[in-house]
Amino acid sequence: MKKAFITGITGQDGSYLAEFLLEKGYEVHGLIRRASTFNTSRIDHIFRDPHESGNRLHLHYGDITDAAGMTNLVREIAPDEIYNLAAQSHVMVSFTMPTYTANVDGVGTITLLEAIRSSGLKTRFYQASTSELFGSTPPPQNESSEFRPRSPYATAKLYSYWTTVNYREAYGIHATNGILFNHESPRRGETFVTRKITRAVSAIVQGKQKKLYLGNLDAVRDWGYAKEYVESMWLMLQQKESNDYVVATGVGATIRDFCDHSFRQVNLNWEDYVELDSKYLRPAEVDSLIGDPSKVRDVLKWEAKTHWRELAELMVEADLATEV
Repeated sequence: MKKAFITGITGQDGSYLAEFLLEKGYEVHGLIRRASTFNTSRIDHIFRDPHESGNRLHLHYGDITDAAGMTNLVREIAPDEIYNLAAQSHVMVSFTMPTYTANVDGVGTITLLEAIRSSGLKTRFYQASTSELFGSTPPPQNESSEFRPRSPYATAKLYSYWTTVNYREAYGIHATNGILFNHESPRRGETFVTRKITRAVSAIVQGKQKKLYLGNLDAVRDWGYAKEYVESMWLMLQQKESNDYVVATGVGATIRDFCDHSFRQVNLNWEDYVELDSKYLRPAEVDSLIGDPSKVRDVLKWEAKTHWRELAELMVEADLATEV
């Protein structure tokens, strides 16, 4: 039985990846942060009492910036694969918490890679990179496109990207960067723009919200379905040689487009409900991110099935089924 260690297991991607790996027969270990309230809602449906026989999901308290703790945990688990999904992943928040973002998104990665190197384990490593690395580089962006990060989040992730490449080249670690473009789902955090929109649609229909306040409606993004994207992460670590891959749909849309299509699902005109609030404008904007998924399609034989319209529809449907 293969063993996988997922940091960020309680997040959107981590929860889908845990499901996927359990279905593949893995023993899955996940890192969670200690809090005074439960923060495991996305994985509660797959969690079992650890005292039950046959349980294959194990959760460990820890912090990715704790080098000694991570080294001890990696040696204890001895995983075949590590998926580093832990991050302060909100771009706008990174402008107000740049140091914290750098520590978690940058230093956290080298902590895990050092744990692999120092332990001598043959663990394969997946680093969750991001399309935000490309920043102001014009689309379409692929693995050869120039990195021009435009936020503390993106610069921290750039450090992690090159650290992953360095440990691959210097120490022969099977270390891969998955440069995933925006990927969403009904499990997306409620402050991310897509979920903010679909949740507002539900709240407005229920009479619990009157207005939706947004920032730059002209920003173009390549939105895919997170549940599908986690398969590409796994496929990367099944390759004989490690490499770096862009994962995207290849189709872009504006936030305005996503808004319009989401409100249309309940026969409402988005312009009657959406207002601009300048506090949601970033100090440095990323105008357009549209990925070129040719490599992941050709090498991994993976292709996105759900594009942004279908994604908006399934997210609205899920939020309508839940009382806001």
